[in-house]
Amino acid sequence: MTHAAAPLTVLSEEEQLLQSTVRRFAAETVAPLVRSMEEAAQYAPGLIEKLAQLGLLAIEVPERFGGAAGSFFESILAVEALAEVDPAVALIVDIQNTLSVNALLRWGTESQHERWLPQLADGMLCSYALSEAGSGSDAFAMETRAERMATGYRLRGRKLWISNAREAGVFLVFANLDPAAGYRGITAFLVPRQTPGLTVGRAEHKLGICASSTCELLLDDCEIPTDALLGDEGKGYKIAIEVLNEGRIGIGAQLLGLATGAWKHAARYAQQRRQFGRAIVDFQAVQFELAEMATQIEAARLMVYNAARRKDAGLPFVTEAAMTKYFVSQVAENVASRAVEIFGGNGFVRDYPAEKFFRDSKIGKIYEGTSNMQLMTIARQLLTDPVTP
Repeated sequence: MTHAAAPLTVLSEEEQLLQSTVRRFAAETVAPLVRSMEEAAQYAPGLIEKLAQLGLLAIEVPERFGGAAGSFFESILAVEALAEVDPAVALIVDIQNTLSVNALLRWGTESQHERWLPQLADGMLCSYALSEAGSGSDAFAMETRAERMATGYRLRGRKLWISNAREAGVFLVFANLDPAAGYRGITAFLVPRQTPGLTVGRAEHKLGICASSTCELLLDDCEIPTDALLGDEGKGYKIAIEVLNEGRIGIGAQLLGLATGAWKHAARYAQQRRQFGRAIVDFQAVQFELAEMATQIEAARLMVYNAARRKDAGLPFVTEAAMTKYFVSQVAENVASRAVEIFGGNGFVRDYPAEKFFRDSKIGKIYEGTSNMQLMTIARQLLTDPVTP
């Protein structure tokens, strides 16, 4: 299906099969683990291997490397379906596909493809190491340094807030090879976990998506060979920007799934909870709440699917990706908050799912570009084109 072939929410048979398969996996395998993973602040043993067996860690990877040879849109569908049950588990699939695999497929050499893609398809996670203490929104104010050596490069620095760092087998690390050149010195490297001098620090204690590890990454004179370079020297900024543009659609899918999951729980609860002799869903105020929430979710779905379809069709999508990230993060937080209110007192306790969706929703306005950064991108893109919006 091309971008213009049918309404955005109409899925091909292959896409429907993927969606139903992932939803079934989420309901049967992930759902029983959500609470225990949340309390333990880590993924259940064997879960990542099961995601790999289902083909969800290498959706766009060619079959010859063990991947599913799917589309970007299929990655989005998988993230959305998983997030309906647990946004933390969805983040594994999102980071692996929309950031890590995407970067490796586009800028990796054939030998890098042969080395890493089969391992990623088989269950190894790749973690995306860009952020630092002094470079969040200003991602290119990084202080991590790379130094050329006769046999390769030496890395020094400290990365923060690195998702899936505890589980990752390889890291996509961004470091500045030529600080005098500013962002044009930033270079990307593939650094194996076992590299001497690389240390994964403590995991952060977070408000939400607790099962997903968020750790610091310490680089103390890490020596890596020349073939660890991803792309060309000084092209790290280009790799980071282009991959993050696509990754924002993935975060949009995660937040869309989150909002959908929160709505489903709220709708079921409203049919079960009785007050004044009848189910609370019979009250017009609750009906209107659910109707408004569902309308926002449908608008969010159209934005996510539109951005993903445009990317697959080779059409411009940077503005649409930023709009999607900005808008869907608002929808997710709003819907999750209203779900808590529909649950009433039960929405405020951890015996029920509403409070977790609410806590998980907050990160949507922060990671992979804050809401203000998305607004800045949207404004700049629109102001360069007097025809739109």
